[in-house]
Amino acid sequence: MAAELGRLTPRDRHLLDLLDQHRTFTTDQLVDLAFGSVGRARNRLNTLHDRDILDRFRHYQRPGSQCWRWTLGPVGAALIAAGRGDALPRPAVVRDATARLAMSPTLAHLLTVNGFFVALTGHTRAHPGARLARWWNEARCREACGNLVRPDGHGVWADNGRAVPFWVEADLGTETLGRVVGKLTGYAALPPRRAYPVLFWLPTAAREANLHTHLRRTGVPDGLTVATADHAAAPGPAGPVWRIVGHPDRVSLAELPAPGGDGGAPWDE
Repeated sequence: MAAELGRLTPRDRHLLDLLDQHRTFTTDQLVDLAFGSVGRARNRLNTLHDRDILDRFRHYQRPGSQCWRWTLGPVGAALIAAGRGDALPRPAVVRDATARLAMSPTLAHLLTVNGFFVALTGHTRAHPGARLARWWNEARCREACGNLVRPDGHGVWADNGRAVPFWVEADLGTETLGRVVGKLTGYAALPPRRAYPVLFWLPTAAREANLHTHLRRTGVPDGLTVATADHAAAPGPAGPVWRIVGHPDRVSLAELPAPGGDGGAPWDE
């Protein structure tokens, strides 16, 4: 443990923190998050894997090979636990958790949610005025929302002095539209300081059009901003891809209504 601590770079520590909070990323996602180069990413990730700091898995597919999914390895999980003062997990426990994640029916959804925030982080590389000021996972969202609603993620997007907090619902088309729309009741019940725009990140243009049709029929709860985008067609979530329910034009993430105006005070807790 002491020897590994001395060999970790600041970027390695950043990767461990990200994997601890968000569980898994693909190689391509880690390139965007921390490396900027596929070659550098593969070399470092393989080194960390050889040292049991990281673990990885992928499923067989044909043709080609599926991109690796990376998680904390036994040594990486022990380093995180030591930093918190927690008991060190047994290697078998860590590997069992990775195996369960690899077979989880919610894995694709988790990668979609993480991919949303990874794309925002990647956008900041080419746009110095933009910043992902906050990124909460589902567990942290539950702590903030109690039993009212279970967002897939929460973030604060800052762009050239304007800050927009938001909730994310990543939709893979596996739920009925009635169930999707039903989630808005919980968002509307949140206190005013949590009344952020709700973003539906949808898999197809048809799904997005059908959701807007459904919402025109049922209505959006008062005081709630709902926006949608088709992630299969959108170049990324930062740009002018968001269609606010009730409005025909698309706007960028930074142009969505921010509670409390542009100051951002309601989210700065």
